[in-house]
Amino acid sequence: MKLFTHPGLAAAALAVAVGAAPVTASPAGAAPHFKCSSSTKSIDDAAYSGPWPDNWEVTVQVCAVRSGATVSAYADVRWDGPGFYSTTDATMFDGAKVRVQIKQAREGTDPVVVERDFALKRRMEAATSSGDRNGSLRTPTISHRAGPGALGDAVLYLDWRKDGHGYRAYDYTGSPRV
Repeated sequence: MKLFTHPGLAAAALAVAVGAAPVTASPAGAAPHFKCSSSTKSIDDAAYSGPWPDNWEVTVQVCAVRSGATVSAYADVRWDGPGFYSTTDATMFDGAKVRVQIKQAREGTDPVVVERDFALKRRMEAATSSGDRNGSLRTPTISHRAGPGALGDAVLYLDWRKDGHGYRAYDYTGSPRV
């Protein structure tokens, strides 16, 4: 006499009979869980030396996830710029970008496996009619094959208008290892 016609029911009944919880599979198509780290920097406008407060508060959250041998990463950049700039001449940067990287965690310096730049200049210079320069950008996700212990990382690059120094790099905290 056969009590169970479905193999899954038989396994569940056996698990209950021996006091264990039944084993269930993950839902098909479940989204991977990204691991994230966030850090904030107060960045001085290198091209301005006047009396008004000119620091930009920039927070970058870096997230990474592994699916088999492939690691994916993205950055969520949020900024709060000073409000004293003119709303009609919004040119504060010669360039602004965020570089998202996937690195292989190693002793010493972590080598970059892949990286990609995403433009921020136009978005960071945009202002409301009252001069507020607050905004955000979530980068597209980059992916690449990487060995165990890989992580996502991000570097903000700002080239202040006519200061003659080119891009300055601001490092942020990388994601936890995946």
